[in-house]
Amino acid sequence: MAATGIKPETFDIPCVDGLTIRGEVYSAEPSLGAVIICHGFKGFAHWAFFPHLARVLAENGLTAVTFDFSGSGVGRDRESFTETEAFGTNTFSRELEDLELIEDYARRRKWITGKFGLFGHSRGGGMAILFAAAEGSNVNSLVTWAAISYPGRWSPEDVLTWRKRGYAEVTNSRTGQVMRLGTDLLDDVELHGKTKLNIETAAGKIRVPWLIVHGTGDETVPSSEAEHLHSLSRGVSTLRLIEGANHGFDAKHPLNDVPTALKQVVQETVNFFVRNAAAQK
Repeated sequence: MAATGIKPETFDIPCVDGLTIRGEVYSAEPSLGAVIICHGFKGFAHWAFFPHLARVLAENGLTAVTFDFSGSGVGRDRESFTETEAFGTNTFSRELEDLELIEDYARRRKWITGKFGLFGHSRGGGMAILFAAAEGSNVNSLVTWAAISYPGRWSPEDVLTWRKRGYAEVTNSRTGQVMRLGTDLLDDVELHGKTKLNIETAAGKIRVPWLIVHGTGDETVPSSEAEHLHSLSRGVSTLRLIEGANHGFDAKHPLNDVPTALKQVVQETVNFFVRNAAAQK
């Protein structure tokens, strides 16, 4: 069964353009440190394994902060994709700005003091790599699950159609919704993909312990991307390939039962963060 023992405290962070970062903190008392958890594209903080991971971290002495990116499209109920305009104009750069706001807010609330751990899944893994590699980063340990290794995930043909129509359509497999992406995301990658959004370059700049986890049965991001990130990391990363596991490590939403693959990667992830938090003391 999924971990259910710790009740989180919710929070809202207003953004300058009227959007909101909504999240929760799973507090550990006493706390060894903190971990910020990033979801991926079409993801949200209440999906399947994110609350379970946060609770297990808190049960093991680490305060966990989960949140929905302001451009995730997820509304106030934290489950439904009702903010379609925000989703359609979201960008990688915006998500990096959201992470800065999250860190600042968590520090003001004293959830984070000093350095902290950072976790990301899928596109959130790419964001975590970029954030951890930035100059002056306060990240002391990094875990990525099924992370992307490059931001431009579209074929040249897709880009031409996207430009011609002014939008691209993506289907949410969970809800069946067809959601539109404007050209903001495409513009962002074309403008910054070789500089501040270059995940491969960032991987080579990581100087903290990094656990790279990927399922060999991932149908969304091939496990070869994990191997590539590992090869770029200059010896700071540990690569764990989970035989046959899919993009969500066999989890289903809602998470009523914890599959074997997920149980394995959650335990390894928690142990990794706890060990590195203790090493900072």
